[in-house]
Amino acid sequence: MPTVASFLDTNILVYAFTKDARAVTAQQLMGSPFVLSTQGLNEFANVARKKLKHPLEQIEEAIEALSKLASTIVPMDQQMTIAALKLVRRYNFAFYDALMVAAALKASCTRYYSEDLQDGLMVEDKLTVINPFR
Repeated sequence: MPTVASFLDTNILVYAFTKDARAVTAQQLMGSPFVLSTQGLNEFANVARKKLKHPLEQIEEAIEALSKLASTIVPMDQQMTIAALKLVRRYNFAFYDALMVAAALKASCTRYYSEDLQDGLMVEDKLTVINPFR
């Protein structure tokens, strides 16, 4: 797996496909190499369908575009579940947030872009959480 410094959380993906003021920042983050996880793509599809009310065809096109833009997409497996549980124990993350962080660590990312976790938090002395909307 090639090393790319930036991992994008689902909220970044969602904003990139909206008219929200944060869309510009989210789209700029996608202009540099980035890593995603299959979980992020799945969460994006769910939010795009339920909250954004996008038609399925548009969601499929967005998933295809994100998949082409991403340098790497980290798959989820049982080792990721165990790693996430350890992160929950150590950092008191919500489980699904911990799964995303575990994916970023697996991909050797050094930056984790999200508005959901504490800005500036250093995880495992390797990964810094950055809220790009602050």
